[in-house]
Amino acid sequence: MSVPQDCRYLESHEWHKADGELIIIGITDHAADELTDITYVELPEVGKDVSAGDAIGELESVKATSDFYTGVSGEIAEVNEKLTEAPELINSDAFGEGWIVKIKPKDPSELDNLMSPEEYEKTINDD
Repeated sequence: MSVPQDCRYLESHEWHKADGELIIIGITDHAADELTDITYVELPEVGKDVSAGDAIGELESVKATSDFYTGVSGEIAEVNEKLTEAPELINSDAFGEGWIVKIKPKDPSELDNLMSPEEYEKTINDD
């Protein structure tokens, strides 16, 4: 299971990666594997203000429907429109083409409050 070292993580299995002035958010390989085949993604509206800990959208799979969360506060700057036609991108490339949203953070240092790759790895290995 891949746990990229350049990301920070939530216990609910979202990854956050700084990208210039934005933070990219998606779900981890572990979460995608647990959900199995993702069939639908409900994306938030661009321009929406969100707070750390908010559910910002929904993922539907053949197994379950799950909320996905942000670990940082800010404004939704971009959503991955490809997921409306091809939600399975999350299963095949969770840390690449399967990203979900990009947020313009109010305070980029909030990223430091999220789990490190080592902490996240420990969490999924304890499952």
